[in-house]
Parts: sequence; structure tokens; C-alpha cells
Amino acid sequence: MASEHHSSQKIEHYPSEKILDEKHDIERSSIILEEEENSPIPEVAAIVSNKDDPSIPVLTFRFWLMAVVFSVLLSFFNQFFWFRSHPMTISTLVIQLLSFPFGRFLAAVLPAGRLNPGPFSIKEHVLVALTANCAGGTAYAVDITVIQKAFYGQDFGFLANFLLILCTQMLGYGMAGVLRRYLVYPAAMIWPANLVQVALFNTLHKDEDLKPGQWSRFKFFLVATFAMFVYQWIPGFFFPVLSSIAWICWIKPDNLVLSQLTGAGGLGFGAISLDWNNIVSFLGSPLIVPWWAQVNIGLGFLLIAWIMVPIAYYNNLWEAKKFPILTPDLFRDDGTEYVTSMIMKDNVLDEALYKDYGPLRISTFFALTYGIGFAGLASMITHTWLYHRHKLVSQWKQSREHTEDIHHKLMQAYPEVPDWWYAALFVSMTAIAIITCEVWDYKLPWWGVLLAILLAAVFALPVGLIQAITNQQPGLNIITEYVIGYILPGYPIANVTFKTLGYISMAQAMTFTSDLKLGHYMKVPPRAMFWAQLLGTVIAGLVNLLTANWLLNTQDKICTKENKLFNCPSARTFYSASVIWGVIAPDRMFGTSSMYNAINYFFIIGFLLPIPFYYLKKVFPNSWLEYVHIPVLLAATGMMPPAQAYHYTNWLVLGFAFQFFARRYHPEWHLRFTYVLSAAFDSGVAFMVLASFFIFTIRNVDAPQWWGTRGDLCPLEGNPYFPLPEEQP
Repeated sequence: MASEHHSSQKIEHYPSEKILDEKHDIERSSIILEEEENSPIPEVAAIVSNKDDPSIPVLTFRFWLMAVVFSVLLSFFNQFFWFRSHPMTISTLVIQLLSFPFGRFLAAVLPAGRLNPGPFSIKEHVLVALTANCAGGTAYAVDITVIQKAFYGQDFGFLANFLLILCTQMLGYGMAGVLRRYLVYPAAMIWPANLVQVALFNTLHKDEDLKPGQWSRFKFFLVATFAMFVYQWIPGFFFPVLSSIAWICWIKPDNLVLSQLTGAGGLGFGAISLDWNNIVSFLGSPLIVPWWAQVNIGLGFLLIAWIMVPIAYYNNLWEAKKFPILTPDLFRDDGTEYVTSMIMKDNVLDEALYKDYGPLRISTFFALTYGIGFAGLASMITHTWLYHRHKLVSQWKQSREHTEDIHHKLMQAYPEVPDWWYAALFVSMTAIAIITCEVWDYKLPWWGVLLAILLAAVFALPVGLIQAITNQQPGLNIITEYVIGYILPGYPIANVTFKTLGYISMAQAMTFTSDLKLGHYMKVPPRAMFWAQLLGTVIAGLVNLLTANWLLNTQDKICTKENKLFNCPSARTFYSASVIWGVIAPDRMFGTSSMYNAINYFFIIGFLLPIPFYYLKKVFPNSWLEYVHIPVLLAATGMMPPAQAYHYTNWLVLGFAFQFFARRYHPEWHLRFTYVLSAAFDSGVAFMVLASFFIFTIRNVDAPQWWGTRGDLCPLEGNPYFPLPEEQP
């Protein structure tokens, strides 16, 4: 399932009330507001300045230099890590922290004049971070290139790949021209996650009042980065067993059930990880997710992975015991590997070959994660209606009336981006999408491209309203796969191309709109924002593709289990999804004749589940029920597979230490340093991984072999309960 989520955006699923509660404490004193006109929204009034100086230069030489350098670095790092067996995303937070001293350094050393118009301003800083934000996510369309080359033996060449990346990443930007009237200008559209960013920018640009002996944030960042760089060599190179210590399994490694339950590749009971890279691989940093959200994720994980899955597996639901307990791999009915090339001609399903070869089977766990995904999507609709309908309706009315707050008035000082810029972008990217799919053999006809874009356009405003107020983004990935799977069964590349055009266009529209709102809060000229975002997106698309091609061409057996460093867990899951929804198609996979048909009932379960909790909260106000959030709870295992169970448990332990313990008992330290520490750990790991890659991996040099480098200490964790049939001679 995570292939659906890994990509260009990692959206935090927290409602606005709670995120603001978490971050209200970010130094409200960062701005002194005078008693005069301010935003009607108290959270915004507390954090966002109601002053502006339109004379501050923005598109400076310093901006262009830093924007290009940081965009190239971030897009390279994140695409490189995406292929790794333990992937990692370096967040824009790192760029936010690094660009500040770098900007000040340039302001100090460059000659005064056009190259250096004065002190490094907060607006330049915001623009650098926004450009990097557009470059930070790995382009989803790169996944298509990867599975074509690695699994389908197909390569349309650099131009086709780049054009597909370009149009899928930029189509949504064209939609933002319409959306800004409803989602950016009105005061009621808060975009809660942006307030955290605003607070951090203000905090960085405010002189720190340091007590004697107290460290500045930047000094703390540098020391923590260096410490993690040094430490990471232990679990990352010399002693990799520390990445996943399945100590219970080691007691009796020849016991199959014990291995399945306690192995790192199984359900991970008791497995410990001392590797930051491993812990944050799929779930992101636990240091920045609010504790209430982590509790919901923990509950969801416990119910699904540690209660539902073992009960289903050991009761042999859907013949579960023929397959490993936790895997996204594809199987035949006898538990052997499902070789999709055996049922396809020219990468299209051949009915006769399929009948001979037999139906596709997946692990019960993988089937359940799809069901939970269906439930999560349906629950978000009910939850949003029950909890936010009045807010949505009133704020929609407000936005229609264009009640201008102080921020919108201050933005009148800058020329707005003309509608035709957005229209031209939208039309040209639609044309490129159609031409790319027609000229190269993506098997997606022109009407399929238009249908995908229509789906994205129809959902963009309602999804934007939900995200602007509740900070949740319902993904269109499952809907798009379902729709095209019924319309064009048997065409895997058409399926993933349609999914990318539909899902990512909408998600990119949200990214662009959210960034526009951040620019609105920080009074960055809209035209500067427009060019900065396009710059970041084009750089990222180019660098993502070049990085992917480089690794695909130089790493032996990349994206297979044989390659220990680069086995591409997200790409393998994305490939499995292309087979399930594209080759076999939903009618065969989940239709009435399928053994997995019951999965469809999860839609109904998810739709109904929030209702009793909503009314229970009314009966028992101010109880623990206040913190139960069904969509977050159901989205908990959305990253499984490829995430493994022990990632969650170790992630939650760290989350408890920082978001509960440090926040409650050391609030001042938590406010000053928790986010900085998270960014520093990410940076330290990134530098170490790249150093070890270019010093050792590229020269085929391995760490000295000893017990601590063994990967077979729990050898049965990935085995099925029933032994595989003997290979036919």
C-alpha cells in the first residue's frame, strides 16, 4: 500500500485543533502585535505578523543561488534514499535550518549592490524553503520508469520519462489558479501545518536571548549532526545487526512460529532497532508528530498488525499459511512466486496464458492492508462530515463572500499572478500528457488522460477544503486504480500512468496551494512564488530521473532481494500494485468470484465506524474518547508494506520520549531543540550513507565480516507456515 503514499508528499494526518495546540507554544512572543486590525482567526493572529514591508527584495542573486543548490541536493538525496532498502526522506526542515546561516554568510561576504542588496531577509528565506519544498518529494512518475525498467523490461527513453514526470508534477499547479480564490485568499482557510512553518521562520529570524553557556539552535544542529554522522557508522556499516535486534527469535531461531512472530521480517514482537535511518525509513520522524496522533497510530497498528493479522494468519484465512506472514510479494496458489511475464504478451494480459498459469494470490496481510485502506478512505468522508461540517460550510460561505482580512489586504501591494499564466500551464501540461501517452506506448488513450485529469480537478476543491481546515488529505490513489482497473483491465503501465495523472495532479495542486498560503502569511510576492515553485519542480524532476537512471544502470540486481543495499521496497510494492490493479484488475482480484471479495465490505465498515465514537464523545465529554480519531487510526498501517512491524514499535518509543516526556517535563528544551534535533539526525545519517556509498559501496568494498554483520540470525522469519512444494525437475 505504501507505494501509494511514499511519493511527492508526506501528509501529516492531524486535525487543526490539535496541531495548533501542539504548536501554540512555539514562542508566541516571536511577534509583538499591536492592538489594531488582525486576522479574525485567533490561531493565525497569534503567530502571523500583521505588518509588511513591500520594499524588501525577494528574487535576489542569493535566492537563485541557494534555491538551485538546495533543490539539486535535496532532490538527489531523497531519490537516492528512495531506492535504498532502508529509505529516508530529508525534510524541508533541514533546508530551512541550513539556508538561514548560509544566507547570512552570503550577505556578509558578497559585494554590496545587485549581488547583495542588504541583510538576508525572512522573505528570501521563505522562498528558498518553498523552492526546496517543491523539489523535496520524489516525483511519483519516477516509480513508473523504475518498474518499467526493473520489472517489465521496457524503456521508453529519457525524453518520454522526463515529459511524463514534468506533466504529472505540474498539472496540479495549473489548477491552483482557480483554487487560490477559495483556499488561499479567505482568512478562514487556515492551512494549520503552515502555522508551524511560520512560527519556525519567525523564531529563526528573531535574535535568540541566550543565557550564559546556552547553545544557539544552529550550534546544537551542527553538534547533533556530527554526533549522528559518527554514530551511524556503527549500525549503518560495522555492526548492522543493531538495526534490527530480534533477540527473542535468537533464543530458538529454528522455531518457525517464534520466528514469524518475533523476527524483524515478521511481526517484530520485542524487536529493537538502534538505527535512526531504519526507524524513520517509512514513517518519517517521530519527533515532529504530535503525541495524540502517535497514540492513534499505535492503537491502529496494535489492532491491525498484532491482533487482526496473527488471528487471520493462524486461522488460515484465505489460505494464509501458504505464504509468509508479512510480505507484499505475489504468489501462485501453491505458494511459489507469481511470474507475471508468464501471463503477458507485450506487457498486456493474455487471457489464455492467465487461465493456464492460474490466479494471483497475495498474503492475507497484504489483502487486509488494502481493506484497511478502503476503510480509511470511507471513514475520512464520515469523520469530516460529522466533525467539521459546520466549520466547512461556514468557512466556505465566508470564502465565497471574500471577507478580506489584514493579510489579504497587505498582499494587494503586489501584482497577482494573471489567470492566463495558470491556464497556459494547465493546457500545455495536459497537451504534453496526451502527446507523451500517444507517442510512446503507455497504452493509455487520450480520453484516459482527460478522465484522470478530470478526476483530479473534480476532487481538488473538496479535498483542499478538508486539508485547509483539518490538515488531512484524502488520497485519490485507490479511487484512480479502481476506476481504470475496471475500464482498462490487463494494462499495468496504463493503470499506473492513470493513477499518477489523477492522484498526483490533485496532490500537487494541494502542495502548490498550501505553499501559496504560506507565501500569503509571509507576504512573499505571488509572482516570485510562482517562478520559485516552477524552478523547484523542474529541477527535482530532472535530478530525480538522472539519479534513478544512474542507479538503475550501475547497481547490479537493483530492486531485487539479492541487492542488500538497494532493494527498492517502495518500487516493489508499487510493482505489486500495478499487477493487482492493472494486470489482474479489480474485477478478478476483488470481484464476486474472488476469494478476496470480502475486502469490499471494508468500505462500509470504514464509513460507519466514526459514527458511534462521535456520539459517545457527546455522551462522555472531556474523556479519552476526545483523542480517538478513526481516520488516523485506520491510516496507521498505510505504510505497511513495505514498512515492517518493528519500525512502528521503535518509532513509538522515540515519539513517547520526545513528544510526551520531553514536552511535558522539559517544555523549554522541547520547544527550542526537538525539531532541530530531528533535522540534525536526518542530516547526519544522510552524510554518513553518502560517504559510505562513495567510499566503499561504489568500489565493492564490504565491512569486515563477523557475527555483527550477519543477516541470517532469524532465518525462518520470512518463511510460510506450510513448506513450499518441492521444485519440479
